[in-house]
Amino acid sequence: MVSIDTALQFIAVSAVLAVVPGPDNLFVLMQSAAGGARKGIAVTLGLCTGLVVHTAAVAFGVAAIFQASAAAFTALKILGATYLLYLAYGALTSGMDTPVASEGPAGAGRDNLTGLYRRGILMNITNPKVALFFLAFLPQFAKAGAGPAALQILQLGGLFMMTALMIFSLIAYTAGRLSHWLRRSPKAIKTMNRVAGIVFIGLAAKLAAAQR
Repeated sequence: MVSIDTALQFIAVSAVLAVVPGPDNLFVLMQSAAGGARKGIAVTLGLCTGLVVHTAAVAFGVAAIFQASAAAFTALKILGATYLLYLAYGALTSGMDTPVASEGPAGAGRDNLTGLYRRGILMNITNPKVALFFLAFLPQFAKAGAGPAALQILQLGGLFMMTALMIFSLIAYTAGRLSHWLRRSPKAIKTMNRVAGIVFIGLAAKLAAAQR
């Protein structure tokens, strides 16, 4: 079991990492600003679900494959970069009156939230840098004599997810406060869509150039 002291240290470090600008929190920010806090929280829940996969991979040694195999790492990062480019295309081709994360037709709100949840999962699990980050980060807080290492890794991954959930939800709420104004301004919506597209292209390029 992870001790209280270790857990507090881990949460503090995780909180700092969660607020550093990166693909995940930028994605939450853009979706929340365009479509409201609920959209950002749906993405956040998807991203955190993806972290379950990475945590399990580290706990059971699967992530080591991406560290050892250049082919596996390259295949996954190409998949992730392609998905980001797909998101960029969707943003750049949106109409002036259609924000990236709009509510859609009446009654489609739930489907839209489900789609954003799935999008968050895909974006997270197709990023091999997250797997390698967890592989390097989580074991540092696992202590000899504190129980099975796999169990400690799972506990630490859970703490990281809870920390990210709280901070990303705060980002979603804060950005969502701007969404009502943005959706009343076609020019602001067009600008937001273009910015979102550029951000996704930049993230795709960064991921495609990533090294193990």
